[in-house]
Amino acid sequence: MNKDIPVVTTPYDWLHTVEESDLDINKHVNNVVYVKWMESVAIKNSSSWGLTPEFYLQLGATWVARRHTIEYLHQAFLGDQLIIRTWISEIKKVSSVRSYEIIRLEDNLTIATGETLWAFVNISDGRPTRILPEVMEAIERAKVRE
Repeated sequence: MNKDIPVVTTPYDWLHTVEESDLDINKHVNNVVYVKWMESVAIKNSSSWGLTPEFYLQLGATWVARRHTIEYLHQAFLGDQLIIRTWISEIKKVSSVRSYEIIRLEDNLTIATGETLWAFVNISDGRPTRILPEVMEAIERAKVRE
């Protein structure tokens, strides 16, 4: 992991094998797929804390992406096994920043890095709202302990 990026929560790893549907005409992973993976691993990580999509629906508030940033460092190809890693690197009253690393397992090469700025919003009107105590408590339990 990049030592310059803060780590608020314990990193979460998802092992994914590149599939045919992940590829573009150039036979490498399509750029848009990386965004899909970032969202998927964020949901998996959040769900591991009990913060499932269904929980957010019941709560009446959820996260929406405000900005994605990705740095593509190397290409990934069909059959590559990737570790898609995420963690919360910053948390504020109504937003969080989630960081990502995508690493090819075979040679431990970092394929891409990225981050997403997530805003916490009320589902009924889409307006930003303070992160609710139930969510903050789950994140607090997932924090890195020194």
